[in-house]
Amino acid sequence: MKSLGKQRILVVGGSSGIGLAVAQLAAAAGAEVTIASRSADKLAEAAKSIEGKIETAVLDTGDNSSIEAFFASHQAWDHVVVSAAQTPSGPVRKLSLDDAARAMDSKFWGAYRVARAARFAERGTLTFISGFLSERPSASSVLQGAINAALESLARGLALELSPVRVNAVSPGLIDTPLWSKMDEGNRNAMFERVAGSLPAKTVGQASDIANAVLFLMTTPFATGSTVRVDGGGAIG
Repeated sequence: MKSLGKQRILVVGGSSGIGLAVAQLAAAAGAEVTIASRSADKLAEAAKSIEGKIETAVLDTGDNSSIEAFFASHQAWDHVVVSAAQTPSGPVRKLSLDDAARAMDSKFWGAYRVARAARFAERGTLTFISGFLSERPSASSVLQGAINAALESLARGLALELSPVRVNAVSPGLIDTPLWSKMDEGNRNAMFERVAGSLPAKTVGQASDIANAVLFLMTTPFATGSTVRVDGGGAIG
């Protein structure tokens, strides 16, 4: 692991799942990490699991005024990661337009607002978390695939607009995170086993797998405008 000593990293959506794993790995590499989400309680609990210099910030990616105020009140960041999203799912003809709009607002426009307001150190990085449905559509999650594709396209465009800031995306497949905690444990384990059996990698992903990819992009000066897919082969299987 390359050192991130003294580098300032903001992880939006850092109180659980992939965002928390990124924060933990970055802190272990010596970074000064700030995790942000809407819940102060979840942030406080998450901070206990991170060793190193850690700060927390209550931030709602749906509130543009608070996003602009947050970045205006902080010095430029070396790295910003956006993993915050709540995306209702379902077939297009069954998912309500209100739920569809909320999904787009949360994952795409939330990232857009952060990108628009964030201040970066010279040659800093911005990394989005998308998803392999952008390349392997699902009949039951059409909107999620479209949002992920839009997010990856946004990263490519911003890599040009914000240069020399480097902008990339990481595209996960099925990851074992608290996102699935509302499922019955037996059903969840059965789903993971079924999906793992269908993947070339024969396993579902862990949040740490995605965190490794995020840190790779942070520490690779030649990487920009890229989407790194970490999906166990889901897009080709």
